[in-house]
Amino acid sequence: MRLLTAVFICSLFIFYSSSTLAEPDLKQQTIGYPQHTHTFKSAVLNEERTVVVQLPKSYQSEPNKVYPVIYRLDGAGNIPLASAVIERLQNNNRAPEVIIVAIENTNRLRDLYPTVNKEPQGPVGEGGGAAKFLAFIEQELMPLINKSYRTHNFNVIAGGSAAGVFALYTMQANPELFQAHIAYSPAVWWNYGASVKSTKSFIAKTKKLNSYVYINIGEEAGIMRERYDELQQAMQSYKVRELRFFSDAFDGVSHNLTSVAGSFNAYHNLFLPKQMPISDLTDDVASIDAYYQNLSQQWGEQIAPPDRAVRSLGYNLTGSKQFDRAIEVFKYNIKNHPKSVDAFSALSYGYEMQGDTRQALEQMESALEIADDSYPYINYLKEKKARLQTGLSKS
Repeated sequence: MRLLTAVFICSLFIFYSSSTLAEPDLKQQTIGYPQHTHTFKSAVLNEERTVVVQLPKSYQSEPNKVYPVIYRLDGAGNIPLASAVIERLQNNNRAPEVIIVAIENTNRLRDLYPTVNKEPQGPVGEGGGAAKFLAFIEQELMPLINKSYRTHNFNVIAGGSAAGVFALYTMQANPELFQAHIAYSPAVWWNYGASVKSTKSFIAKTKKLNSYVYINIGEEAGIMRERYDELQQAMQSYKVRELRFFSDAFDGVSHNLTSVAGSFNAYHNLFLPKQMPISDLTDDVASIDAYYQNLSQQWGEQIAPPDRAVRSLGYNLTGSKQFDRAIEVFKYNIKNHPKSVDAFSALSYGYEMQGDTRQALEQMESALEIADDSYPYINYLKEKKARLQTGLSKS
């Protein structure tokens, strides 16, 4: 049994410390995305460091636009995956355009682990430089990026294995520095599970944390899985206000592929979609304003509640026969879009479904007052008005 444990720990060490975890240092430019390489001397780390910055496709054509920043640990080999996932989400209005900053490694174990490993099953004496590495990011790298590029104050840090441990460490060391922390299969086995203990302690005493945390794990077993499960259960059980926590477990997925398996969920859950989910709507329509304020804060641009998105909420409520709430939402939409034919038509529909033909007719007449012959559904509006008039006269 001890032999099997030793073999497993040896395998863990190979997984968690080898350069394969950082993924190949592929620096070819992703199609359509400008990339820039910065190499500079770090006074904090007393060594030369390199980062690769990928800009959004719109960066040159929209000179007044600012962008959220994803700081991706373990180098530029990770850019293509993150870029492809986020682009797909963008195409469905599920994510903003982003700047990606990939940080190349020099001494990976030193920089990414907060504690020196004293557990015999691992590389004893390694680690312990995370505090200094975080100081480098906060005091040198982020000021460089913010000065050189049009950044928005929404920052994400992401990494796997040792880099996942570092992502969780940043949440504890400086909770407001990053607004999101993504840790693919974080190597929480390190140093007798020191990062699990520190994270549990931090979460237990934290009452409010306006942040996002995503963690996952693959087919790992043994002490890695035991300590990860302890972390996951603690994060799940403590109810910290405003903390959004998500986790995944991928059976049959190797440690090196957890970033691939988890990237979609990590970013899909992180960014708020332009279409507000019905689950976020409370009995108070002020929740719509709150949602789009949060969305704007994430995306780096002012996004008012879109006419179509709010109408969709109202139609969802009518579908579930919540007519009073639907009418309230439709009225709220008209306040924001008083010249929208569709907004008045939607309110007319809400009243019709409620059985109030008179109000439905009044709102349809208001829609027709705004519409002209270029409106593509003008005939539908006229036919509906006639139908409502007939129904009202019969009643």
